Order: sequence, then structure tokens, then C-alpha cells
Amino acid sequence: MDDAKTRSRRQILEVAAELLEREGAHALSTRAVAAAAGIRAASLYQLFGDKNGLLSALAIHGFDLYLAQKHTLSSSGNPVDDMRRGWDMHVDFGLKHPAFYLLMYGTDRPGRRPPAAREAQELLMTFLGRAASDGRLRVPPVLAAHLTLAAVTGTTLSLIGIPEGERDPEVSPRMREALIEALTTDTSPAPDSTLAARALALDATLGGADPAIVPLRPVETALLRDWLQHLAH
Repeated sequence: MDDAKTRSRRQILEVAAELLEREGAHALSTRAVAAAAGIRAASLYQLFGDKNGLLSALAIHGFDLYLAQKHTLSSSGNPVDDMRRGWDMHVDFGLKHPAFYLLMYGTDRPGRRPPAAREAQELLMTFLGRAASDGRLRVPPVLAAHLTLAAVTGTTLSLIGIPEGERDPEVSPRMREALIEALTTDTSPAPDSTLAARALALDATLGGADPAIVPLRPVETALLRDWLQHLAH
């Protein structure tokens, strides 16, 4: 895409984003967006196809905003505290940008998510991988990620649906702590921690290690990780 089209696309997205956050998705007719951007509707169709194309682009834009915040989270040295911070940031983003959040996580096209959603998932897996490496997870990181995403999106969507003045401030932290209790071990695991926790920790360590320093052939590493994952269940 040439520079002129890139600038036009960015301008339209910025205008549409402002309209979305001010008036909601119902106000995003192609005519309204074109008028607000000072362009012909035909120009919008050329860049986005139709209203669904514009909504998809806005969902991607929403994930870009979300990821910009997520990337500011650095490791605190305590992976469980990092899970808490990640949860709180996720819920806070949804409550500050409800219209964007509904596009991002309340999609009306099942099975489809913007590419940036995968990057958000990978960031979550990074934090959970650290917890597993420290022997703090009770379940494999992939399952922990699915459970975390289901819990945090369900909580956020539920709170968005409640008028701001009627929201119970205890809902999110209580759900967060219930999930963390279900997924993680105590702060200081005993030396005789369970076989499952040790298996998860070793599997996570192997998953994040440089293959060049692992004294096993790739097929042997894959077999060992398969055994470890069986032991973790």
C-alpha cells in the first residue's frame, strides 16, 4: 500500500475510532464515517471494502492499542504477581474502551480473530511459561492460558454490561484470585513439591531453552516433553 493510501487509511481509522468510542458501533455507518473523515463513501469502500471490513480493521486497531499497553509490563520477578498485573490491565482496558473491547472479544464471526489476538495470546503464554518454570503452575501453560482468557474476558464483558455506577468493585479481584488459586501453587513451594509441578517446570524450561544448549536430539527433546506433559496431568 502506497504512502497516500496508508495515510488515508490511518485517518479514516482514527475518525472511526473516535466515533466508535463516542457513540458505539451502531453509529458506524459507512456514510457517517466518510462524512466525519471528509471523504467520499466510495473512497472508504476502496480501502475497507464494506462496513464489516471497517469493523475488522477497527478490531485490529483496538488490539494494537491493547498490546501497546501490554508491552509496558515487564517481569517483576514474581510470575504470579505478573499474572495479577496482566489481569488488572486487561479489565481496565476493557472498561476504558468498551466499544473497542466488544469488537475485539465479542465478535459476531465465530472462530475468527484479528492476527493481533494471537500476539496477545503469546504474551499471556510468556507470563504463564515463567510461572511454570518456577514450579508455580498446577496445569500446563496452554490450559492455563485458555482458562485465564475465558475468565478475564467473561469478567470484563460482564462488567461492561453493567452501568458504571452499579458495578461491584470486588467482582474482578475476587475472580482473579479464584483463578490464581486454582492455577498456581503456594508462593514458596516445598522441596518435595508434587511430581506434576516438577514436570511442568522442566517442560517449561525446555520449551524456552535454546535447542543448541540442550544435550538431546530434537526428537529426544520432543519425546521427553511429551512424557513430561503426561506426568503433569
